[in-house]
Amino acid sequence: MSQPLSRRVFLALIGGALAVPSVSWATDAEDDDEVPALLDHLIVGCRDLDRGIDFVEEKTGVRPAMGGVHPGRGTRNALLSLGERRYLEIMAPDPAQNRIVHYPQIREMNDPRLIGWAVHPPDMAAIAKQLHESQIAFQGPDDGSRKRPDGHVLTWKTVNLADDRHGLLPFFIEWSADSTHPSKDAPARCRLEYFEIMSADPEELSLTFKRMGLDLPVERSDKARLRALISGPKGDLGLST
Repeated sequence: MSQPLSRRVFLALIGGALAVPSVSWATDAEDDDEVPALLDHLIVGCRDLDRGIDFVEEKTGVRPAMGGVHPGRGTRNALLSLGERRYLEIMAPDPAQNRIVHYPQIREMNDPRLIGWAVHPPDMAAIAKQLHESQIAFQGPDDGSRKRPDGHVLTWKTVNLADDRHGLLPFFIEWSADSTHPSKDAPARCRLEYFEIMSADPEELSLTFKRMGLDLPVERSDKARLRALISGPKGDLGLST
């Protein structure tokens, strides 16, 4: 198994050193300093699902499994577990549907790229109340569902911001009690090593997160973007918006 890249090397490879020191946050019991605890999943978009699956397998050595179709939303997906309570979703257009509700840009994406992320709040109603009181426009909670290849239907509720700044801000997801979280049965052996939120104005973005009820560190960078690093038995997969 290859060793994960160091944080310094990773940053140098996909964008250069930052202007200010990074702020850490926890991921697991002992060395929890690179991923927010509430992160549910990352979304990689691509116009062709098979291409996205092959891309992830080539880098990590683990092949994502078909997840299913999002009825009425125009997309289908494949999944890869990233450890406890988090996973990678590869999202592509569903050829049987015409309109893509979220992330319509994937129709034009030849190369897989990080396009969004989700957090699982402890109380979806409280999040909706927080957004309303902060005068942040949103939609939901809306019901969502997907039938797995084995026929089992997963259900959830989501709250989506009216303006997510091109995927920089997350959406919120609450899985139903009778639905198995995708991280539990998607192909395993990969780990999310780093997840970073970056902005040319980190103070403003941090304040926006606080208004949303989230306490997340933001790195200073030349432009707003997300970065992530996934390690697998074959090697490392660096992702960026």
